Amino acid sequence: MSERPYSHWLMKSEPDTFSIDDLRQRKREPWDGVRNYQARNFMRDGMRKGDKVFFYHSNCAEPGIAGIAEVASEAYPDPSQFDPKSKYFDSASSRDKPRWMLVDVKYVRKLKRVITLDELKNQPALADMALVRKGNRLSVMPVDAQDWNFILALE
Repeated sequence: MSERPYSHWLMKSEPDTFSIDDLRQRKREPWDGVRNYQARNFMRDGMRKGDKVFFYHSNCAEPGIAGIAEVASEAYPDPSQFDPKSKYFDSASSRDKPRWMLVDVKYVRKLKRVITLDELKNQPALADMALVRKGNRLSVMPVDAQDWNFILALE
C-alpha cells in the first residue's frame, strides 16, 4: 500500500460561528457547510480517520492556528445540502449523487497560544505552505508533515 501524500490538515472556522472552545465543549462535530470543490475533494479523497488537523480561526481580529483536532470519521454526505431551510442547501444535489461531503472532527487540544497568520507568514521555512500564499482562501487544505512539525515547535 502506498503512503498518502498528506495526513495533516488545516481547517478554517470563524470563531464567532464555531471556535476551538466550541469544539472542546462538544468534543466531536461534523464539519459542515464546505461549498468549495477543492476543499470538498480534500475531505472526500484525502482525509482519513485519525489524521491530525490544525484548527484555524479566520476572519477575526487575530487569525491563526488556535488548536488541534483529529479527523474522526471517513467522509460522508453533508446533510445540510438536502435541507431547504439550511443556508447550505443545494437544490442540484441529490441523495443518490450528493455533491457535498464532510468529515467529523474531534477535539484534541487548544494550543498554548494562537500562532497568528502574521507570524506564519514571517517564517521563511513556511514560504511554500498553502495558507501563507497570496490569494489562497480555501477553508480546508493539506499541511506537509515538515510544516506541521515546524509550526508545533513555534508553540
